[in-house]
Amino acid sequence: MNGHLEAEEQQDQALHIQRLRPKPEARPRGGLVPLAEVSGCCTLRSRNPSDTAAYFCIYTYPQGRRGGRRRAARTFRADGAAAYEENRAEAQRWATALMCLLRGLPLPGDREITPELLPRPPRLLLLVNPYGGRGLAWQWCKNHVLPMISEAGLSFNLIQTERQNHARELVQGLSLSEWDGIVTVSGDGLLFEVLNGLLDRPDWEEAVKTPVGILPCGSGNALAGAVNQHGGFEPALGVDLLLNCSLLLCRGGSRPLDLLSVTLASGSRCFSFLSVAWGFVSDVDIQSERFRALGSARFTLGTVLGLATLHTYRGRLSYLPAAVEPASPTPAHGLPRAKSELTLAPAPAPAPPVAHSPLHRSVSDLPLPLPQPALASPGSPEPLPILSLNGGGPELVGDWGGAGDAPLSPDPLLPSPPSSPKALLSPITEGVPEMPASSGLPPPTPDALGAISPGGPPDHLLPPLGTPLPPGWVTLEGDFVLMLAISPSHLGADLVAAPHARFDDGLLHLCWVRGGISRAALLRLFLAMERGSHFSLGCPQLGYAAARAFRLEPLTPRGVLTVDGEQVEYGPLQAQVHPGLGTLLTGPPGRAGQEP
Repeated sequence: MNGHLEAEEQQDQALHIQRLRPKPEARPRGGLVPLAEVSGCCTLRSRNPSDTAAYFCIYTYPQGRRGGRRRAARTFRADGAAAYEENRAEAQRWATALMCLLRGLPLPGDREITPELLPRPPRLLLLVNPYGGRGLAWQWCKNHVLPMISEAGLSFNLIQTERQNHARELVQGLSLSEWDGIVTVSGDGLLFEVLNGLLDRPDWEEAVKTPVGILPCGSGNALAGAVNQHGGFEPALGVDLLLNCSLLLCRGGSRPLDLLSVTLASGSRCFSFLSVAWGFVSDVDIQSERFRALGSARFTLGTVLGLATLHTYRGRLSYLPAAVEPASPTPAHGLPRAKSELTLAPAPAPAPPVAHSPLHRSVSDLPLPLPQPALASPGSPEPLPILSLNGGGPELVGDWGGAGDAPLSPDPLLPSPPSSPKALLSPITEGVPEMPASSGLPPPTPDALGAISPGGPPDHLLPPLGTPLPPGWVTLEGDFVLMLAISPSHLGADLVAAPHARFDDGLLHLCWVRGGISRAALLRLFLAMERGSHFSLGCPQLGYAAARAFRLEPLTPRGVLTVDGEQVEYGPLQAQVHPGLGTLLTGPPGRAGQEP
């Protein structure tokens, strides 16, 4: 048999499956399978003992004509040898080669391709807020996330959170050496808990290096929107955004993640991966909590109501300009900047792990049976496409979209890995949690966010709140409609507030809108923000600066402040960026996510 597997543009961007019988097609319709749409593959064996062929299946999630992704599987038969073991070795060679391409591993040019080339499957701890996304998070997790990461061969434990700050308590007591990553299946709020829990630990310096990821199942999915863009996907919402981020997680790969340390008026400190907001943005975020059942549509409704009752707030914004000029949002904006030096102070030596609360609702290495494609009979007279590498290869048996019972059983590509480590002592319990992890509860008190953190690097750029700022800072005072300090590019899954921001650019992106803007102009800004083009509107009230640190002093007696969408105490606050303090599971960068 003849055929080939080609990589588009010499960068292993796609698989090209070509039908060679009865005649080749130059570019068969549907024969190009982008690697970005592949979650994984597995080897299979026929349940018929007389069938000596071996099989392997590629799991894909192509986009339909209307944009949504649907699962499809392509199964190939290797039957070039009379003995099953030889056919099995051929199927494993193909499956190994594909997994190396997916994980970005080099293929050996001078030795045999064997499953031993593949590293140990990553061990992930999944934390699920079952009340996220209008209460659909657990259903989406079962229906979409768990099958896909099982197809990718990832090892995981899963825990459903039961209350506010549950995730924070969990990670404070974990034996982190047993995990290759912690992934939240919820909105942005659960990841806020995880990161602050890691930085609460006595061994925070090592703990915060633990890679974290997010699979969006909440109403606020800003970080997932940035991950989606970094992966090269088109903007997406809902299940499509979840599938895109799950595909990226299956591919593997991470980037350093900048974190902001935020000091509040009471002296308590928390860490942010997303944003600090005051004015219109925080008003909409908190006032729309009562519409949480609407999912992400709550922000649309909240924006409409916020525009109807538009407020201005008097305050003082001071910032330390960035030392390095970032890519400007628009050439039209010349903004004041100054130079500064930034170094991280050495951290204290790690201390023994702290005590922990018992974990509940854990599922370890869920035995999820993956439905297999219904195969055509080996003696089918229909011509079949062929995929081959270096001259000969297995035969494409059929495409499968999720129905039917196949006469195949899994034949592991690698020997079964050791049991994934239990998340401490985490018995499986039945029943429904009594309280959602994030609900319409009263705003958290400073104690709920944690007292002054025992961990985390010192804020050497910030003098104590209430004391004068050092030279080199820029101060703006007046009436503001909003102030936003954001680290990644996205304020929401479909709101690109800082188009040129990167996860590890070491910058705070400050945006503000001064008083005097009309409702119509403010609405135009937010509509343009969906495309990241709001800076090109030339709005005179819109300002931007790249900074290393900032201080906000509200001069209006009442208002709302949020950190990563969570309400905090109202009053003066200040923050500085700590470049690359965390690690984010992003998957490989797409063309849109490549460095400039």
